[in-house]
Amino acid sequence: MPQLKSLLGKAKTSAFYLWLLNTGLNRMIPFNKPHGFKILELHDYSIRTQLPYIKRNFNHIKGLHACALATLSEFTTGVLLISRLDSAEYRIILKKLEIEYHYQGKTHAEAHYELSEEWFNDNIYKPLSEKDAVLVNCEVDIKNSEGTLLTSANVLWQIKKWSKVKTKS
Repeated sequence: MPQLKSLLGKAKTSAFYLWLLNTGLNRMIPFNKPHGFKILELHDYSIRTQLPYIKRNFNHIKGLHACALATLSEFTTGVLLISRLDSAEYRIILKKLEIEYHYQGKTHAEAHYELSEEWFNDNIYKPLSEKDAVLVNCEVDIKNSEGTLLTSANVLWQIKKWSKVKTKS
């Protein structure tokens, strides 16, 4: 995963590397590929993503499908977390996803998510110095192209150092 860390860093300042990151993520996460998720902007502590208004993302009434919107919430928060955490040292795994739907999506949808260095220190690094794992709640909203709120989601991630991960055989 060192290539991913490098690509995430370069995508913050280069349109070419952002395209390359989007292409790579579609290959690394095949479940998401049909949705056509796109990272529009990536910065040190923020991300903006898009769910396109295309036929394969429609529900039966030609609105954006509820599961595609929920998956965009997971994708957006997860990418920002992995862009800041060393994947060789930390494992992140989805624990719980709660979403409230406010309005039907009839255009492209965008999620914007932002954290701070202080948030990472207070919620991840310091607690992991005393515990094996932490749960962090990431609250993210998705809006349509006019700025109307479509969804509000709480994405609960478990973060753990790989040295503390135990697997059953």
